[in-house]
Amino acid sequence: MKRRLFLAGIGVCTMSDAQAGTADDIAGIQRQLADVTVLHGRFTQEKQVRGFRNPLRSQGRFVLARNRGVIWITEQPFASEVVITPTQIRTRQADGSQRVEVDSTLQPGLRVVNALLFSVLSGDLQALMEHFSVQSSAVDNAGWQLSLTPKPGPLARVLAQVSVAGDAYVRQVRIGEQNGDQTSITFSDPEPGGAGLTPDEAVRFD
Repeated sequence: MKRRLFLAGIGVCTMSDAQAGTADDIAGIQRQLADVTVLHGRFTQEKQVRGFRNPLRSQGRFVLARNRGVIWITEQPFASEVVITPTQIRTRQADGSQRVEVDSTLQPGLRVVNALLFSVLSGDLQALMEHFSVQSSAVDNAGWQLSLTPKPGPLARVLAQVSVAGDAYVRQVRIGEQNGDQTSITFSDPEPGGAGLTPDEAVRFD
């Protein structure tokens, strides 16, 4: 059985009941998400690299700005900073030195997290359906979870599976890479920035 779903900005698509059910769940998730322009918070990341017994752990804080990018500030085990914009990734070390990473494959995990956070923050979850096969579960007032399988293309050559879970904010992202590496990022202490970016934060995106 088929039914038609109208998607703003995309047109009219014909979907199966399963796809339409997922679209209905995504619409429910969008209603739960906080509508903020700037978001501050903390993160804890564990990356399990194939061939290593113990995961690589890091923690720090982040600043997410709609239409600008993400400032990813690692505090432990070593201080560093990554600024992710739609066009590039810039790194800053503890001594203040900077380097532009022009190859997006150098930080594929952060690149994906950036795209996912932007999609969720802007409420454009339909963008996920353009690049991933999406399955939803546990969509209720207590929270939600999405399982994302990359569609055939460049993304699928790097990623095997991505899952995203949250409530009014994204709380956890799990990334499985094709090479067997696994990354889990937990987000905490979300603080909407009603006043926008500070001058110091804004200049980091320039």
